[in-house]
Amino acid sequence: MSATAPETAASPIDWARVRADFPLLERQVHGKPLVYFDNANTGQKPAVVIEAVDGYYRHFNANVSRAVHQLGSEATEAYEGARKRLARFLNVRADELVLCSGTTFAINLVAYSWALPRLKAGDTILVSRMEHHANIVPWQLVAERTGATVRVAEILEDGTLDREALVRAMTPDVRLFAIAHVSNLLGTVNPVRELCREARRRGIVTVVDGSQAVPHRPVDVQAIGCDFYAFTGHKMCGPTGTGALWARREHLEAMPPFLGGGEMIREVSFDGTVFNDPPHRFEAGTPNIAGFVGLAAAVDYLDAIGMANIEAREADLLAYLTTALDAEPGVRILGRASDKAAVVSFLVDGAHAHDLATLLDLEGVAVRSGQHCAHPLLQFYGVAATCRASPAFYNTHAEIDAFITALRKVRRLLG
Repeated sequence: MSATAPETAASPIDWARVRADFPLLERQVHGKPLVYFDNANTGQKPAVVIEAVDGYYRHFNANVSRAVHQLGSEATEAYEGARKRLARFLNVRADELVLCSGTTFAINLVAYSWALPRLKAGDTILVSRMEHHANIVPWQLVAERTGATVRVAEILEDGTLDREALVRAMTPDVRLFAIAHVSNLLGTVNPVRELCREARRRGIVTVVDGSQAVPHRPVDVQAIGCDFYAFTGHKMCGPTGTGALWARREHLEAMPPFLGGGEMIREVSFDGTVFNDPPHRFEAGTPNIAGFVGLAAAVDYLDAIGMANIEAREADLLAYLTTALDAEPGVRILGRASDKAAVVSFLVDGAHAHDLATLLDLEGVAVRSGQHCAHPLLQFYGVAATCRASPAFYNTHAEIDAFITALRKVRRLLG
């Protein structure tokens, strides 16, 4: 069983009641009921998250770790409480969790604070073909400055990793291996526990991009066994500008700060600076306090539903959507992994992805079109762009039916 498989069976949930928790889903677009299928891009927010952010600004808005007055104490307690809440959600220690703006910042933190001081000419950074740009570009920048090399682990036509080739690519020169837990374009769920175990046997440090995993399935970071795990809050019903990096304590203690400023220090003089202990040494400046108050509320909300229930619900929606698209002539789906999240990237014969998405929007259907920050992956398939439909647990079968009806109408318009 994979490290991310649910430990308990899904239980019955009133999904109509859950859907009612999301105010934005009630609106119309171009006079049509909104069908929001862009959840891989960002998730919608339940009322409790919106209210938590509003409550912070209304009742205890103050800076954290700076003031002894009541508001400052309440803000600090809420902010550090969010760290503890996220740590429990991922089964990690709170003092190993760096709060930041999201996965992109988190991976850059690893790149500049761990990799840049350690890598040199002759070292290799191993990444997979299916990575988001946020898990490619930072390593390219590090390679340019250190003389290291970026090596690509290829995939198979069905959108899964060529695991045997990947393990063979873990040669003695590989110092770091970066991998997506779930592909944002294909929905492929990678066997990160097994891959991290193979890397650990060879002394390779591992970085896992959990952006598309944490919102949709149970994730136990300790069970995965990686060195670094990054994720983003706005995809998991939380506010934008939130996320975190988990890292093994020994790495955090050995890493220099990424940014300098207030609150990441213990003592400053013009002769030098003594930095704070991790994780605070990596959190310079005033953080997104309201955002993390909201993210803690989002985690409470997701836990109340149950991540196993969310995973099962989205698997059902994925199966229904895939079957419906397969029944449409001239539709090609990229990515057919047996273990797959609710992400469907597709092409339609004779239609450009942007034209398709624009006309679907006029029917009230929100899908993403383009390259999805995964240019190398699209190059593998020989396509310039796709449409991507990514339902979440608050979506419905009826919305999928509406999407298919709209797709047929748009195809007729495009000839």
